[in-house]
Amino acid sequence: MSDLLAGIRVVECAVLFNGDTVGMWLGDMGADVIKVESPEQGDYLRDMLGQIVPHHSPAHLQVNKNKRSLTLDLRRDEGRDVFWDLLRTADVFVDGFLAGACDALGIGYDRQRQVKPDIVYCHCSGFGATGPYARVPTHGQMMNALAASVPLSTGDDGLVHERRSTEPLGGTTIGGDGTAAGAVHAALHVVAALVRRAETGQGCYLDAAGADGVLAQGWIGATYALNSDRITDRTGLRQPGDTERTSAKYNFYETADDRYVLFCAIEHKFWKRFCEAVERTDLIGGDEVGGSPVDFAHHDEPLRRQLQAIFSTRTQAEWVGFARDHRLPLGPAHQRVAELRDDPQIAARQIIVEGEHPRAGSFTYVGEPVIVDGGPYQLRRPAPALGEHTDELLGELGRSAADIAALRDDGVI
Repeated sequence: MSDLLAGIRVVECAVLFNGDTVGMWLGDMGADVIKVESPEQGDYLRDMLGQIVPHHSPAHLQVNKNKRSLTLDLRRDEGRDVFWDLLRTADVFVDGFLAGACDALGIGYDRQRQVKPDIVYCHCSGFGATGPYARVPTHGQMMNALAASVPLSTGDDGLVHERRSTEPLGGTTIGGDGTAAGAVHAALHVVAALVRRAETGQGCYLDAAGADGVLAQGWIGATYALNSDRITDRTGLRQPGDTERTSAKYNFYETADDRYVLFCAIEHKFWKRFCEAVERTDLIGGDEVGGSPVDFAHHDEPLRRQLQAIFSTRTQAEWVGFARDHRLPLGPAHQRVAELRDDPQIAARQIIVEGEHPRAGSFTYVGEPVIVDGGPYQLRRPAPALGEHTDELLGELGRSAADIAALRDDGVI
């Protein structure tokens, strides 16, 4: 965890992945993230997708780390009074509910601006807060499906099955998971909004959608698919309809230890360097193909077979060392997440972090994807139990022990 957002307070009202993930990114950057939850159930991500111990799913432990939990019944006037006290101390509000839900509770953006004019309000949902689908509840794959990143076909069995994309560059299939895609762009815009607020004093309303995030992250495939009819020279492009990766110079190869590498020597300088390094100068050929600065060697099966024979002579680790020594675009193609623990590059980046949760015990986290000032990732707070920090936070807001007890007796917290 970095301290880039130290001093920034985020109030999060969210369940499940969209809003939760926005809060996680901000918390990982040092923000004080306060998760406001219903006293009745709270974020039921705790109780789904498997359990390590009761009420502690792996998803909850990961996505709700670096947060504090405050239970509050926002349907009650007393609960909203506490909420407004909290919002006055906040810089950012993350709304992970369906569009209009916070408005129905009386805590939507228009009302928040009256209390906190410079609030940065970030709504993050599957389909967004505007458009004809805004009120449609979503789960993860719905976002990818809307963004055309789940190619389908009906099989001979009469059932629908996923298939490989036939669109240029894979279309939007390279855009990633919708919940993560939407959240990372939402968090980026929150930070940008905070920069502008520091200059102008002006808050704003951010409307982020998981489906839009998939499209944005899959921009290269989307751009080529959207403009396919306008392309007059397709040199270097895989032909529409090709469902298999046929390129010899940009492909996966099996190594001597039954592992894989991805070889990407499409630039002539790299191809020449590789051929010289493996003492196969007979494979070099001309400098360019059709005037293009790159050559994928599409549909060159004989060359592909020769390369497979070459790659079968060394282990994956040996080939990666070879690539490092000769400055070649070649890297490991791991097949299981468990293999990542042993990869020296992943270890050096500290993106996989071993931690200890006070209730769930040992847990392996995915850390911050950017290293700040060379510092290590450190977990500041483990994912909270429902309402774990209620008394602490109400005390910070100036509520007395008697006030807190009364709110609890009344079912407000």
